[in-house]
Amino acid sequence: MDKLEIGEVFTIIDENDEELEVEVIGSATIGNDSYAAVSFIEDLQAGTEGDIDLFFLKVDQEGDFAAIESDEEFEKVSAAFDEMLKREN
Repeated sequence: MDKLEIGEVFTIIDENDEELEVEVIGSATIGNDSYAAVSFIEDLQAGTEGDIDLFFLKVDQEGDFAAIESDEEFEKVSAAFDEMLKREN
């Protein structure tokens, strides 16, 4: 898999078959799995920095995105990104 670039923009399809543009805010490899932290372009352009929705996607070997299925996996990924943010600040 190619490394995700911060600021990379792509389109996802939600559960209502609507296309939404998201931007990569961060990426991390945890164990053997890769994850992307993304936010909606619309939220980022609105400039509501403290109020943006941030969510995580799992990146498979082909570079395709998948939802995180379990609460346990979500907690692990969320904690890893929180730790990364603390180190940056």
